[in-house]
Amino acid sequence: MPEKKRDKAEIFAPLSFYISTNAADFSSIPEERKTRLDDITNYISEKIGQEKQVNILFICTHNSRRSHMSQLWAQVAALFYEIPRIHCYSGGTEATAFNPRAVKAMRKAGFQIESDAIGSDAIGPNPVYRVLYTEGTEPIAAFSKKFSDPVNPKGDFLAVMTCSGADEACPVIPGAEARFSIPYEDPKVADNTPEEALRYDERCQQIATEMVYLFKKVKERNESIHSV
Repeated sequence: MPEKKRDKAEIFAPLSFYISTNAADFSSIPEERKTRLDDITNYISEKIGQEKQVNILFICTHNSRRSHMSQLWAQVAALFYEIPRIHCYSGGTEATAFNPRAVKAMRKAGFQIESDAIGSDAIGPNPVYRVLYTEGTEPIAAFSKKFSDPVNPKGDFLAVMTCSGADEACPVIPGAEARFSIPYEDPKVADNTPEEALRYDERCQQIATEMVYLFKKVKERNESIHSV
């Protein structure tokens, strides 16, 4: 049975507004990074063309900031451009916690995020956050985990390295069908400084812009193939 076509209007209005106003200008993406993103586009487009499910596992060292941001923005961008069969995950070379500063930045962008700790995001060493971006869908359970965690795919997935540390430490990801590197600067460098919120908001916007760029390219490529 074919998968039901999704409507980008289902995305929460603040998220759609954020994409339209903060993540739609691709001129901020350097050409070198566009080349890397285009390689990922080619992989995804080929899988979509074969009507296969696309599993994308974003990996950084601690699975606390950049990999979570990438997972969530990729899932939203795929929905925004109505790309079917996209399933996004995240993991690290070690588990810590989904950093509350990153959570705050994603909330500001329009995600609805609740923790398993009533009234606080700080209770527990590794709280599970429930992340929503549309009405009527199951929330994403966001918590820090190793990339080999049982909730993540074990084979036939695309590994996307979002930090240089994990990229260097893991030249091979077991089970990955393909592997690409798009490292982001860690906003952690600004923790407990006056620039903290700014750095996290910048990283949130950068990742959103690049994921929107990526899936817009997927949509354009698939439309071009179908129009031939």
